[in-house]
Amino acid sequence: MENWANRKTLILGRNEMIGLLKPGEYNDCVEQAYRIHGEGRYYMDPKGHIVLDRFPGEWEAMPSYIEEPHAAACKWVSIREQNREKFNLPTVFSILIYTEPVTGFPLAIVDGSYHTVMRTGAASAVSAKWMARKNSKVLAIVGAGHMAEGTLATCNEVFQWQEVRIWSRSQKTLDHFVAGQQPKYKTFKISASTNLEGTVRGADVVVTVTPARGPIVMADWISPGTHIAAVGADKKGDQELEGRLLQGARIFVDDIRQCRTDGEINVPLSQGLISENDIAGEIGEVITGRKPGRTSDQQITIFDSTGIALQDSATVPLEYQRAMAAGVGIEKKMIST
Repeated sequence: MENWANRKTLILGRNEMIGLLKPGEYNDCVEQAYRIHGEGRYYMDPKGHIVLDRFPGEWEAMPSYIEEPHAAACKWVSIREQNREKFNLPTVFSILIYTEPVTGFPLAIVDGSYHTVMRTGAASAVSAKWMARKNSKVLAIVGAGHMAEGTLATCNEVFQWQEVRIWSRSQKTLDHFVAGQQPKYKTFKISASTNLEGTVRGADVVVTVTPARGPIVMADWISPGTHIAAVGADKKGDQELEGRLLQGARIFVDDIRQCRTDGEINVPLSQGLISENDIAGEIGEVITGRKPGRTSDQQITIFDSTGIALQDSATVPLEYQRAMAAGVGIEKKMIST
């Protein structure tokens, strides 16, 4: 029997998390999270929010347990909207705690920022794998922040893109994105634009990763057969897609309990533009074969991804294994016996 009393907790910073997994491995872990969700072999409450008027932003608490890999994790996220301008700090801080389920022992405490960028990108990639047309060639990413980097890296594992488009309101943000990302990709050119309509028109896959509080992608801009991964909305009142776009589309969510209040569907539901009967199901049902995803090449499919805690507990065990094998981070005795 293992002597748990002598175990130490691994502590990893952001730089030590980078590169532990390849983009395709993040896709595999997130797909496994959705599969287990579809099979009901997990425990997870919807994302918890703490919002105080005195601090622009919020805290989020995301605990979960997954049967395979056998793991439990909790992510604590702090979002402070004025951090960059007032304190020269990131807008989002994220800490992930990984525990062994039988003993509850804290195996690792790690920075969750890069992890979240990659597993969030993987949500879009997995949805495209299961819902986009098989001959998809043009990818459009709406938003050019860190989440867009993870989106491009993971979506590049799913299709051989001939064209990748990126949009931001800020030309400076676009220039930074292209300068940092284009050298990583040799098979396509990244086209950057501040014209959102031009960016999404004719794209096979559109991924939205903005904090928009009102529709920015219009229904008339989206061609039949397009797949949209709506990732930005993750709290009440968030919205990136015109409500009319959801009417008649085939819509899947990551977790209906969370999406009905926090996801892209929350505003159209509250406005009566759609009802829960218009939601085709959860992505886990597609991956487990219980429901078909796309049913025709002309159909517009939409994946509403709020980001579920199960993505974290499905991914952090492999990150932990890789870190231990590489000898990175520091180990600290957290309990006394």
